[in-house]
Amino acid sequence: MKNKPTIILIMGLAAFIFYTWQVSLPAAEEKKPVHSLLEAKTHKGKVTATMDSGGYTYIEFEEKGKKHWAAAPKFMVSVGDTIKFSKAMPMNNFHSRTLNRTFESILFVAGIKVTGAKGTPAAQPVLPKGHVAIGKKTPPKITVKAGSIKKAENGYTVAECYSMKDSLEGKIVTVRGKVVKFTAKIMGKNWIHIRDGTGNQGSDDLTVTSTDTVNVGDLVLVSGNIAYNRNFGAGYVYPVIIEDASIIVE
Repeated sequence: MKNKPTIILIMGLAAFIFYTWQVSLPAAEEKKPVHSLLEAKTHKGKVTATMDSGGYTYIEFEEKGKKHWAAAPKFMVSVGDTIKFSKAMPMNNFHSRTLNRTFESILFVAGIKVTGAKGTPAAQPVLPKGHVAIGKKTPPKITVKAGSIKKAENGYTVAECYSMKDSLEGKIVTVRGKVVKFTAKIMGKNWIHIRDGTGNQGSDDLTVTSTDTVNVGDLVLVSGNIAYNRNFGAGYVYPVIIEDASIIVE
């Protein structure tokens, strides 16, 4: 075959780059994702979000009206910059332990060319108020005094949500409490912890998932489906949780 040497060369290059990524992915990543063949396509687009973690820079970029994620060894880039790269390796359902996030699809590449402003530090994504910033220390613990929060009308206290499993499991419940922690967009949901001054250690903090956004310190009225011993995998097990809740800030 006339092009046999060329084919062998391409296959060898793909194997080499695949091996390079296998050994150079951040050590903190939980497990090696399923890979596909190296792309020959050249990508070009505008950066819409960026963050650094585990020695890598992750970017979300828009290309022809669609948004994609890519990652490369840490480099300088800002939101609004135009980037260009090729010879990327697509990976599906890639979980980053350092970001505590699973990317449905992401492109890994040895280097990304930035054609926007140079020398600007990588911009961190804008996080909701009350969210713990990546790489920052956890904010001071919020305490809620016993008797300081009135029980919701026809509702339950945090302690009752723990103690009344036999009668509450699978039902819609309403709980009033103060937001002590807020984490946005994990597994497509916002994760909220509330306390109302009831319960003992281990039964005084209630986890809530919702699409609503709240701030740490807000007094909220939460209504949603209560579940027990909910296992989301990867070690995330909740003895009690209220899911898909609607939240009213009072």
